[in-house]
Amino acid sequence: MTVIIDPAFEPVPSLAANHEVRVDTTLDDTAQAAAVFVTLEGALPASLGLDRTALAAAGFTGAKGQTLLLPSGKTPVTVLVGTGSGIDNADALRDAVAAFTRAARESGALAVDLRDLSLDAADTARAATEGAILARYRYDALKSDPKTVALDTLSLAVSDADRAAAEAGAVHGKILARATTISRDLANTPPRHLSAEKFGEVATRLGPQFGLEVEVFDRAQLIALGTGGLLGVNAGSTEEPRMIKLSYRPEGASAHLAFVGKGIMYDSGGISLKPSNAMHLAMKFDMMGAAAVFAAMTVLRDLGATTAVTGWLMCTDNMPSGSATKLGDVLTIRGGTTVEVKNTDAEGRLVLADGLVLATEEAQRPDAIVDIATLTGAAMAALGTRTAAMLANNDAIASQLEAAAATTAEGIWRLPLEHNYREQLNSEVADISNMGGEYAGTTTAALFLNDFVDGIPWGHLDIAGTMKSDRDELWRSAGSTGFGARLLAEFATAFTSPKTDK
Repeated sequence: MTVIIDPAFEPVPSLAANHEVRVDTTLDDTAQAAAVFVTLEGALPASLGLDRTALAAAGFTGAKGQTLLLPSGKTPVTVLVGTGSGIDNADALRDAVAAFTRAARESGALAVDLRDLSLDAADTARAATEGAILARYRYDALKSDPKTVALDTLSLAVSDADRAAAEAGAVHGKILARATTISRDLANTPPRHLSAEKFGEVATRLGPQFGLEVEVFDRAQLIALGTGGLLGVNAGSTEEPRMIKLSYRPEGASAHLAFVGKGIMYDSGGISLKPSNAMHLAMKFDMMGAAAVFAAMTVLRDLGATTAVTGWLMCTDNMPSGSATKLGDVLTIRGGTTVEVKNTDAEGRLVLADGLVLATEEAQRPDAIVDIATLTGAAMAALGTRTAAMLANNDAIASQLEAAAATTAEGIWRLPLEHNYREQLNSEVADISNMGGEYAGTTTAALFLNDFVDGIPWGHLDIAGTMKSDRDELWRSAGSTGFGARLLAEFATAFTSPKTDK
């Protein structure tokens, strides 16, 4: 079967975007649209020339996220943005600017006045920049006539005393937003357009531009390495697997961090075939862990990260065929651990296991390992679509992940690594099985992974629930959310080596 794909197709179109962020002490009157923040109660800006009765007649009360475009025939067009009780933190500002950006969707030049906010200048500029860039994102690489108006300019007005800090914050926000848009691009790309092999080509081409060393391992090399988990998942596919190793090595680094990302480019479930429903359709997003690791590592140099970071992207699709791994088969993970496959749709932990073992074997043993994966439906059932599950064998790592999540508004919730459940993974024929019991699926999946980290401080992010959004919602755009890219970048930048829990 031949499928025609344009050889000029670019899986990461967001890199071509040029969002200019200007910071000044006055509001840019050349902008096409300007935001005015309005609370539920209190006085309105006199410049509006309107009272609350008039706004209420138009259906606008100032509720959080509410917007109203005021037609005037002049530019910039005024867009009222409801903030509820007000903007008292960076997250609220990110949301407010995102709401404004969506309301002003026909405008490519936006202006936001931050001078009345009593918040840290760097944090406000960072959050405003992220909110605007992420809200304007739209994956339209395969549309013949894209309708999205590009965000060309974002102008931020700040006080003179805050200008330097705000400029630094805007740069920080632009870098982090780029990480998220790269991750979104990769995950939104259809699986035939971005196979494991093609992902390797993208990493090889782009990685050096961002200060990364890139090694790509093909099937023959993976056989030599003994990565039986990755090869076992790949067994039913006509597409070759790839392991992509990324290395960031800043001069004078004293700490070493390893990231391992699940890169299932498309997950049919294998022999344990998924039902043909909306979730099956979304399985191109099953490589978001690998996408997040790659995207995060592309911004480490620009963020000035001083920790050495190694990324392991474990990439394959999971397909049913006559050669596919069967239920009851036993796979041998790198290092020799044997795994009984009780469900071929529990494949992510199999490919991650190989990556975790390889991470532990590095000549410079990592001070910590973090894996990220769209792993279990149980995480979604427990925490919904806005919060990812986090489990860890080390409290210091858990705390640092929580701090990064709070900074980026990529919410996580720590679940217990309950070792009493480990016996559910026992196998009669192998060292371990890839499935636990009926309940606590997120925990048993993490317990499986914990067997392969060799006691190194480790954190696990299960992003199955947060991988996509069904609709545009503030700074989350329909499709891939890019969840985890900014979180990992912030985590790596602020990383401090933990003491191993006893």
